[in-house]
Amino acid sequence: MTTNAARTEQGTYTYQDPAAGIDARVGDLLGRMTLEEKVGQMMQLDARGGNLSELILDKHVGSILHTSPSDLPAAMEMACQRTRLGIPLIVGDDCIHGYSFWPGATIFPTQLGMANSWDPAKVEAAARATAQEVAATGLHWTFSPVLCIARDPRWGRVDETFGEDPTLIGELASAMVRGYQGGAKVGQSLAPDAILACAKHFAGYSETQGGRDASEADLSHRKLLSWFLPPFERVASEGCGSFMLGYEAIDGVPVTFNSWLLSDVLRGQWGYRGMLVTDWDNVGRSVWEQHIKADITQAAADAVKAGNDLIMTTPSFYEGALAAVQQGTLSESLIDQAVSRVLGVKFRLGLFENPRLPNKERIERVVGSQEHQELNLELARESAVLLTNDGSLPLLQSPAQEASQPARTIAVVGPLADDAQGQLGDWAGSSGQVSWMQDGQPRQMITTLLDGLRGQAPEGWQVTYARGADIVRLVPDPEGETFPDGQPRPKIAVPAQVDAGMIEQALAQARQADVVVAAVGDHIALVGEGRSTATLELQGGQQELLKALSQVCQAEGKPLIVVLMASKPQVLPQAALEASALIWAPNPGMKGGQALAEILFGSSEPCGRLPITFPRHAGQLPVYYNQIRGQHGNRYADLTQDPAFAFGEGLSYTSFAYGELEIEGAQTLRVGDTLHASIRLTNTGNRRGTEVVQAYVSDLVTSVTWAEHELKAFRRVTLEPGESRTVHIDLPVSACSLVDAEGNRRIEPGEFDLQVGHSSRSEDLTCARFQVLE
Repeated sequence: MTTNAARTEQGTYTYQDPAAGIDARVGDLLGRMTLEEKVGQMMQLDARGGNLSELILDKHVGSILHTSPSDLPAAMEMACQRTRLGIPLIVGDDCIHGYSFWPGATIFPTQLGMANSWDPAKVEAAARATAQEVAATGLHWTFSPVLCIARDPRWGRVDETFGEDPTLIGELASAMVRGYQGGAKVGQSLAPDAILACAKHFAGYSETQGGRDASEADLSHRKLLSWFLPPFERVASEGCGSFMLGYEAIDGVPVTFNSWLLSDVLRGQWGYRGMLVTDWDNVGRSVWEQHIKADITQAAADAVKAGNDLIMTTPSFYEGALAAVQQGTLSESLIDQAVSRVLGVKFRLGLFENPRLPNKERIERVVGSQEHQELNLELARESAVLLTNDGSLPLLQSPAQEASQPARTIAVVGPLADDAQGQLGDWAGSSGQVSWMQDGQPRQMITTLLDGLRGQAPEGWQVTYARGADIVRLVPDPEGETFPDGQPRPKIAVPAQVDAGMIEQALAQARQADVVVAAVGDHIALVGEGRSTATLELQGGQQELLKALSQVCQAEGKPLIVVLMASKPQVLPQAALEASALIWAPNPGMKGGQALAEILFGSSEPCGRLPITFPRHAGQLPVYYNQIRGQHGNRYADLTQDPAFAFGEGLSYTSFAYGELEIEGAQTLRVGDTLHASIRLTNTGNRRGTEVVQAYVSDLVTSVTWAEHELKAFRRVTLEPGESRTVHIDLPVSACSLVDAEGNRRIEPGEFDLQVGHSSRSEDLTCARFQVLE
């Protein structure tokens, strides 16, 4: 161990001096560390096992996750006060849409729900609120945002994504990074109420085989460069502090060891200098699951050589890395590079001066605050998408109608109408990841759909309820209680049996009502890691329930409103597609029930738009909008390829009319120029409303196969009845690029169409042509 660094005038070592530069502090501390301490700093281990002293004192871990609120202060005190050099821990967790595992934290809609808003400002505000709550409780780092592209809705983690489009994902993820980090970028210090963001899962993790989680990703480098990498490049330039690597392998090489992705692209072409962390036991899996490394010594050495900085939940990495250095298969200088990046993060967080222990006063003031609950409600309103409406909604056409309309009865039915914890979705407390929140978030903080309708109903109205159906039942996994690495296996969800008695109870309520609201969807056991689904159809007794309700409502001439509270797109039965109205609200968070009730009654306007396509049948997959053109045929022999609902679609309670699309100025441009266009938008209805104006580009002739059109920009525009506004689109010509056969992104000269309108459907778009010269 080297000990020749000079003390400062205050008698401390350089690394202990806040006035010294970060590089100097890192270099001084690194020079004082033993090899064992360095390897320990590269490890992030699970704190749920109750063995904190072993992790911190024996293995010198640099980071922990899944730390219970009661254990966190002791863990930090142990690292700072009882270790030789007093290096603080960096504590991280999956705060995906709020602080998942802190009772009473604000739980927002899931990322997919946020994406329905197409509102970067609201997403940034939600991330800022989450950072304030997380920082107050003593955590420093969130494993969010998720930048995976959701192209196969069978995949269990679609709810964690921002949908299927790289531009929308890049915009919303960048907003989230700014919110978490308070505007700070890689290499800059973070404020006390900011936390480190983590872009995941780098890259291509979502391109699974058959929708199965963590399978081999059949991705060429060109496909990665074309669609999967641009959102990550965007947040890298935004200054995201860390990247997490996916589970999957590409070209036979797991991302953890993929030098092309990590060295050539991320560290090389993009010049990224942030911290890289593996996902859960990626290094160990290469030995026991993927069988591409002979032992943990080889796996540890290769992981460090590939450029990984922090190894998540592979305890044997400690012995493996030490053995690799001793055997000469791993240079200690490579470990130094990784540890330098980890220590740099800790210095920029200010942890050596302030370990950021839980602050009781801040917790009471910030966590679950009224301000954050109001923001949550605003985002929940924007996260609902009205997909169909025959005019039955809103239930009250105007505030004046409330006083004049006779009292009515609303029958609320369905397994998700009053499922408080299920409404929150995955990573929310009772979703199974931690033991200290078996009952989930405080019930009084959650407004279910039933709660919301009862709270919003006019005086004299009656709201009744019947569950009507179950979704799944849970049975033990026949493979055993634990995985090979010792983690508990979740129980398997099998469809619940149709219960004729439950359906009849719901029908009895429906017959006595004037309006029926049915809340259906999926179950937390069908969502998340390792929980991909072979079907997208509604499970259990839900389809039979909807069919029976539809028959009653049609026979008696009353509206059936279907609220789909599913984590991802579902293949819907005719009873849902033909309902009087259909709303999708994927896991709308704590205030979701209030937001939905406001929309149903008409005190709030629906303004969500789809960030992902709904298929008619799982056999249609893939149905994402920006597929490669020129495929032979556009239908199956037995089914059209037309989706049920397309990317960008969503209705309002008013109507909008688009004028002519005009290109302002030159219609012939060169690389480096900006295309300026405008279109007149008019609210032609009698209610205030918000339209999401979407701008797509189509390259008419390309040297390689390419998408028919791609989203390049969007604008949220709110108009009063009869109001018109000119919407301006400024599009850099650089956005009109493609990736050629050699993997180079470039702009090809030729003709392009700018397409602007309501959704990705061609019939919703108006076009103007422009030309790009060499």
